[in-house]
Amino acid sequence: MAPALTVGFLSPYSGIYPYYAPHLFTGWLLGMGLDPARQTTVQFVQEYTEMGGMKTTEAAARKLLFFNRVDILSGLISYKAAPGIIPLVEKERRPAFFFDLGEYVPHFPYLSPDVFYASHQLWQSQYALGRWAQATFGNGGHMIMPVYEAGYHFSSTFRQGTISAGGTALKLTVLPFDENDPYKMELGAFFASLAKDPPPYVYAVFCGSMGRLFFQQWMASGFHKKIPLLVHETMAYDDILDDVRHTDLEVYTSSLWMREDENKVNRQFVRQFEQVAQQPANIYALMGYEAGLIWKEVLPHAQKKDWDTVKQQLRNGIINGPCGEKNFYPVSGFALSTPNIIKITTRGHNIHKIILDRGKGMRFDAKELEEIHNDSVSGWQNPFLCI
Repeated sequence: MAPALTVGFLSPYSGIYPYYAPHLFTGWLLGMGLDPARQTTVQFVQEYTEMGGMKTTEAAARKLLFFNRVDILSGLISYKAAPGIIPLVEKERRPAFFFDLGEYVPHFPYLSPDVFYASHQLWQSQYALGRWAQATFGNGGHMIMPVYEAGYHFSSTFRQGTISAGGTALKLTVLPFDENDPYKMELGAFFASLAKDPPPYVYAVFCGSMGRLFFQQWMASGFHKKIPLLVHETMAYDDILDDVRHTDLEVYTSSLWMREDENKVNRQFVRQFEQVAQQPANIYALMGYEAGLIWKEVLPHAQKKDWDTVKQQLRNGIINGPCGEKNFYPVSGFALSTPNIIKITTRGHNIHKIILDRGKGMRFDAKELEEIHNDSVSGWQNPFLCI
């Protein structure tokens, strides 16, 4: 019997999704066709990386590679942390397979043949939403977000989406951060600016409980349903909407994955995960499942420690997952996503979703996105939602 394949997993803290790692592992094993409760084929070894900064992530990677001697290095990381890890991976010549939600448009000054990326590509959905907003509601929208969310590429890609549809004006309000009251949300000045100069729409980016607080204040503001409200994909996940399903909310969003999607692969994923986990399928389980589909193909070679064949297949492999085609090596171009533009209403404790349009994905190295890499420099090193 072959020894278990060890996967070292870099695990930052997330107060928003504290159980993301077990959900991701469960999805990964299900995608490989393994029973998460009984299998002995794969063993996950977690290493805590605090908020996912460069120094802690690199130290954790060293421990997993050189002390634990894991076969595969994985984890939830930011692209900002990758440069410090790549030399460690290349020294060992074993594959690294990293996850991210897509808070940054990928940028790879150096692309290692040993490192692979499973990205949910959130930036794609925000680009598509910006393009749709401009075409549907017109010029001059107003974006609002706290400092944390403003440190990623969501506002930049949304703006590029509006520009691609002819947009020339877009306002931005960034709420200040109060160390003594992290959840403080003073929206008086923002609402006053809307009253003085009503925009054709508002685009909001808040995560976790801040999203719920924003929804509450928005519905009490007098602007609800008078000014269309567009929200970031993660604000429209069911676990956030559950807390406002008793209200009369109406929002628009762009989403790369819908639990309700009736395609065969998605139905199978949702059914399998929810039977095992006894919880609703979520974005981390989805990313794990997509990874499992490609690792199912390379597992026989990984068990033989034939890493050259494993890496070759990871470079070229494309899976047909719950969201359609997906690949994991940037030089292949990343299979282009097709986000759904969705109208969401909550009424009578029910959540209703209607697909209004289909967005269009864009290559991460498209010329139009150069400006984001050149001008949107951020010091945020932690993966999105790791706060």
